[in-house]
Amino acid sequence: MDKLKMHSPDLTQDNIAKIRDLFPGCVTEARDETTGELRLAVDFDQLRQELSDHIVEGPQERYRLDWPGKREALALANAPIAKTLRPCREESVDFDTTQNLFIEGDNLEALKLLQENYLGKIKMIYIDPPYNTGKDFIYDDDFSENTQDFLIRSNQKDDKGNKLLSNTESNGRFHSDWLSMMMPRLRLARNLLSENGAIFISIDDCEINNLRSLCDEIFGSENFIATIIWHKMDSPKNSAKYLSEDHDYILLYAKNSDKWRPRLLPRSDKMVERYQNPDNDPRGPWLLGDLAARNFYSKGIYSITTPSGKIIKGPPAGSYWRVSKEKFDELLSDNRIWWGKSGDNRPGIKKFLSEVRDGVIPQTYWSWKDVGSTRNAKQDLRKLLSASTGDQIFVTPKPIKLIERMLEISTAPNENAIVLDFFAGSGSTAHAVMRKNSEDGGNRKWILVQLPEMASDNSTITDMCLERVRKSGVETLSTGSSKKWNKDIGFRVLHIDTSNMKDVYYRPDELSQADLLDAVDNVKPDRTAEDLLFQVLVDWGVDLTLPIRRETIQGKTVFFVDENALVACFDSGISEALVKELAKSEPLRVVFRDNGFESDAVKINVEQIFRQLSPTTEVRAI
Repeated sequence: MDKLKMHSPDLTQDNIAKIRDLFPGCVTEARDETTGELRLAVDFDQLRQELSDHIVEGPQERYRLDWPGKREALALANAPIAKTLRPCREESVDFDTTQNLFIEGDNLEALKLLQENYLGKIKMIYIDPPYNTGKDFIYDDDFSENTQDFLIRSNQKDDKGNKLLSNTESNGRFHSDWLSMMMPRLRLARNLLSENGAIFISIDDCEINNLRSLCDEIFGSENFIATIIWHKMDSPKNSAKYLSEDHDYILLYAKNSDKWRPRLLPRSDKMVERYQNPDNDPRGPWLLGDLAARNFYSKGIYSITTPSGKIIKGPPAGSYWRVSKEKFDELLSDNRIWWGKSGDNRPGIKKFLSEVRDGVIPQTYWSWKDVGSTRNAKQDLRKLLSASTGDQIFVTPKPIKLIERMLEISTAPNENAIVLDFFAGSGSTAHAVMRKNSEDGGNRKWILVQLPEMASDNSTITDMCLERVRKSGVETLSTGSSKKWNKDIGFRVLHIDTSNMKDVYYRPDELSQADLLDAVDNVKPDRTAEDLLFQVLVDWGVDLTLPIRRETIQGKTVFFVDENALVACFDSGISEALVKELAKSEPLRVVFRDNGFESDAVKINVEQIFRQLSPTTEVRAI
């Protein structure tokens, strides 16, 4: 019976497998020098022959973003981790029925653990990462180094401390640290996006250029959609040293720009009021469009006679009529040309409100009047947290309306979209998703990730974020207007922790005599059956929000995940009769503890029983 690996995927091996699909002859097997196991390996000599005319290496010049520590950041992104997600029912809301997730822990580890569960399933990602304004990072993968180390690694000093360049920029290490922090997270985030998904990233002037270059490298410059300007200040900041910084940027990238399209935004009352009907046209209100344009059009030069008999010899200088003479005559006969109230003006085209698209195309400038300001964001927070707590800890929260605008552009109410925010902060994204669902009847789901960094009042950022999400859910429940809304204001809280398995599970070839005695049970003593279940869900790539039913069968506790998506029993003393009963339910997957059977004979017969009664079931052990 095969065992589950019980660690996050090795993305380097996954990448080599993709190369094998394209160039089978360039991938072989080699023995890992550390573990002694056979692993996929790239034959670079053969790969060079396959790509001989298109190789850039060594000192050859090429366009790229580079910094000290980039190689290590890439290796960090691909390296597997032996961590797990442990459920915490007491901190959760509606644990058994909700489809939302709150993950407490390092977001790099969270992204690794979610790789198989949500690969290609996230419709929208919004993150508000550190802007790198000079404050330290709070992540375990700390790439910070002293100035001397940085100067040596960036070739500004040699290993003896001698200067190699006349101008040493010590602050450069902070840009390097920030890029090394962002790169692995964005690479992993891209894997999670669906083909028609998109990511929105808030940033300011400090790192906008580096972030744009980094995203071009990770997502591809062809998938850049826009740099959005959010006018965040509703009044000038008079204390500014130079100029009042009134805006932030939001970078928007698609996973695949050929498959992503923005949804139209609803028309405002002011937009609708622009449509008038001065000639009482039975087709209703219309807006006058210009008949002339500056773009060259070979059929766009001709004279026009007004109803009064006045001859207009052609379009204004430097422009062309938008339509041919034949098309103009068709529009004229259909009463779609307007000559002004006098009947003698230069003609325009009537665009009827009843015929235009249901919404308007999103623009790249977002005013605080439409999507909220920084002041609005703090007001949102003060309604749910104390003013002193919210203002001191969350200095730059984002307004709910801002995130709702992103949701309107990138998600439809009825598509079961999953929204991810792995820099959760104060929890604005969860609040925005719940409120938007309550307004349009949507069934969007959210996943938040937040590191439990300590706050000034001895609680953690996670504690405050959870409090805000709980209260905002209750508030939304009382104000929601859509009858179609499923009223899901709950969330499952999962804590990132070390693996449930003892070290001997991962290195059985290194067992000592004491380990052999200990290996009778390779699960850590402080872990519960539900802890084991969630690590199995992570390992097998099963949706972490599926309903879980617990049932006692023949005196043993059995978990049914989404009924037959996965069946698990981690009790000891499992009999052949129980195995047969579980097999009759024909689950897609089933898992037991390796030492959980009442005899070796039962363990040996498990796979045979399932082959007979449920041949399509995947059978595994831990």
